[in-house]
Amino acid sequence: MRAEPAVARDHRTDVAILGGGLSGLTLAIQLRQRHPDLAVTVIERRQHPVREAAHKVGESSVEIGAHYFASVLGLREHLDQQHIRKFGFRFFFSDGSDRVDQCTELGVSELMPTPSWQIDRGRFENHLGVRARELGVRFDDGATVREIDLAEDDGDHAVQVEQGDSRHRVTCRWLVDAGGRAGLLKRKLGLAMANGHDANAVWWRVDGFIDPNSWSQDPQWLQRCDPPDRWRSTNHMCGPGYWFWLIPLSSGAHSVGIVCDGQMHPLETMNTHAKAMAWLRRHQPQVAATLDGGQHALQDFMFLRHFSHGAKQVFSSRRWALTGDAGLFLDPFYSPGSDFIAISNTYICDLIDKDRAGADLTPYADLYQQLYVSFYENTLTLYQDQYPLFGDTQVMPLKVIWDYTYYWALLAPLFFADRMTDLATLGRLRPAFQQAGALNLAIQPLLREWGQRNAGRPVPGARLLDQFRIDWFREMNGALSDTLDTAAFVARIGANVERMRWLAAELLQRARSEHPAIGDHGLDALLGDTSQLPVSLDASWYADAA
Repeated sequence: MRAEPAVARDHRTDVAILGGGLSGLTLAIQLRQRHPDLAVTVIERRQHPVREAAHKVGESSVEIGAHYFASVLGLREHLDQQHIRKFGFRFFFSDGSDRVDQCTELGVSELMPTPSWQIDRGRFENHLGVRARELGVRFDDGATVREIDLAEDDGDHAVQVEQGDSRHRVTCRWLVDAGGRAGLLKRKLGLAMANGHDANAVWWRVDGFIDPNSWSQDPQWLQRCDPPDRWRSTNHMCGPGYWFWLIPLSSGAHSVGIVCDGQMHPLETMNTHAKAMAWLRRHQPQVAATLDGGQHALQDFMFLRHFSHGAKQVFSSRRWALTGDAGLFLDPFYSPGSDFIAISNTYICDLIDKDRAGADLTPYADLYQQLYVSFYENTLTLYQDQYPLFGDTQVMPLKVIWDYTYYWALLAPLFFADRMTDLATLGRLRPAFQQAGALNLAIQPLLREWGQRNAGRPVPGARLLDQFRIDWFREMNGALSDTLDTAAFVARIGANVERMRWLAAELLQRARSEHPAIGDHGLDALLGDTSQLPVSLDASWYADAA
């Protein structure tokens, strides 16, 4: 049952959060858990509770975001009981095919050790709203921000709020914009910044679950996975310049969407449901036939042009901050949205901690800004100009392995170990991060050139590229939850970067074996002597259907 709204009158709060979606409510909960005496007000435009299968992207969680929700915020029981345990990412290289079981499939045959979930955003945000109120957060829903006045000195900020037929004024020491793409502070302060990643998306929800196993009668193909639950994966149907997602929601709906390079697949070819279905019949006919079958009624439809964006600043010593889509957004591929909410909320909480302790915020705000933007810019390299690769059945699986390894080597263990604000350890890790970043900046153009040189090569038949069979890959995932002292943690990161070096050397060797004239993109200088490096990927992860 919805709680009675707070009386709409002028009031002061320690922290005012503009937006009561995923980023705003999780921040409010995190703040109250850390400081039960902290006055927190959330101002949300929509009335709560919202409908389930809410029309939002960000349903697929990955390790950092999942750990943030489950462990940092203590929501593991809710996730296990009310959402779907995810069966990893799964990729089908199935452009134009009506026999997905005859295409290359990349994924895991068994669950990886570290859990993640498919999150019904409406159901989850309703639970977050209830939890926030239980913790003493003032949650004003059905309220619209009409004006923001930022203090020029150490005084309070002020927000004019319209709620129902009345207006009231909220003053606050801290102001956080978690209002998504409305970008209230971003527009007011002129912080919007393009990032050069030209991509668009359309998405919709349908009734009922879509099960890829219904697309085949081949017993061997059906039994590749244990349990045989491909439907619980974030399924990616891939082709040149695009991918199509299939994400199940615990409310009994399926989220589907097309994400594409803006030049290769113009938004105008898919910006209505009828156009999107026509596009799907050309590029993913087996999926289209399922959606055309009459069992999956349309619930909604939305499109977004140029969804990826940056920001000139997200944290300020003047006691304001941006989090979630109000600040930065990368790309839904690899589902990093909740990861960056977790990281930005963690930095905001630490800045508020330091402010309460009377510290000078300037050096911390500047450093967290630098760190957060560096994480964002390094992750952006995984996407920018890489969409043409998405249909390459040889290079794209190797790219996915590399990108995962980069994520599990550095950023994920840093967050799991609660060391995002451990400045002494971050200082010790700086050389490792620089080395890993340099390797990644060389590998991404190598992969891009490799894909370009592969144009016109024959497409292999049905096979499963089973990530679960890569021992070190599975162990990296499981090791995220290890508890280590500082020395052991620094050593672990060093070993992870050395693993990246092994993998980079192998990728370069493979590319040269097929295209001797391919550029090294600076890898030779970075790798040094590779003659004694072990093999990272052997034939064991290939499980042919034949």
